[in-house]
Amino acid sequence: MNIARLEFFRGTLDVLILKALAFGPLHAYAITDLIRRHSDHVLLLQEGTLYPAVGRLESKGLLAATWGLSENNRKAKFYRLTLEGRRQLRHEVKTWKAYASAVAKVLGARRNSVS
Repeated sequence: MNIARLEFFRGTLDVLILKALAFGPLHAYAITDLIRRHSDHVLLLQEGTLYPAVGRLESKGLLAATWGLSENNRKAKFYRLTLEGRRQLRHEVKTWKAYASAVAKVLGARRNSVS
């Protein structure tokens, strides 16, 4: 896919952040890096987009944060999923899989394939 940057659909960002944190606690740059790498460098998340999103997820009780040192010994805020965040991730993944399946069916439809 030769796309420099894709915009995030509404609701996509939250589930991607939750999924990134399912691997364990991460600081902001590590979250953006994980999403970028796992999307084959297609999804590029800017700091100005990430920080409001993690703040929103934290205020909903889906994330908790603690201060620590990053891999290059800089003070960083590390985010982790709460129990409620894990529940929400499971729900969101199910919802996205159903949505993606339905969209794929529509995109793959042929003119005379409707019964």
